[in-house]
Amino acid sequence: MKIYGDLISGNCLKVKYVVDFLAIDYEWVPVDVVGGGSRTPEMLALNPVGQVPFIELADGRVLSQSNAIMRYLAAGSNLIPEDFFDQAKMDQWLFWEQYSHETAIAVARYRVVYLGQAVADLDAVLVEKGNAALDVMERRLSENDWFVGDGITLADIALYAYTQFAEQPGFSMSDRPNISRWLAEAKTLLDVA
Repeated sequence: MKIYGDLISGNCLKVKYVVDFLAIDYEWVPVDVVGGGSRTPEMLALNPVGQVPFIELADGRVLSQSNAIMRYLAAGSNLIPEDFFDQAKMDQWLFWEQYSHETAIAVARYRVVYLGQAVADLDAVLVEKGNAALDVMERRLSENDWFVGDGITLADIALYAYTQFAEQPGFSMSDRPNISRWLAEAKTLLDVA
């Protein structure tokens, strides 16, 4: 299996964390997102959406969208709860991550780290959305060690990927001790450098 991705992308890191955690063999194919590498004719022939990550299986089938890839790769593993309701709760967090979390934290990070925008110049609505997402996480983690059940699931991996970088665009963790604890525990379990 080949994984096409850029290690600056939290969405790509999600897939990498899953395959590394589950010890799945793969070849990482680096794609320069900032330089337009996902939109070359060769990449668009494989994945017409023009985004990374995507995987190419040995039989030539291609799957894109980070959470769909994680779901596929982790099928039958302990990263997906056995209970169907808990699976749905995990999916609930995965959908929320893509709609309410990633669209604020990742966008703010991209603007500051890769476009050079000053933190002070970030759109106030974007910052408010990011803080609101982090507050939702903090409340959840004040009552639970993990987002679903008693151990790490795909929900945690999805949320970890960009939350670990949240301070880069100026989001504070100083008043979010539960997120800080969870980040440290997830980092250790995922063996992230």
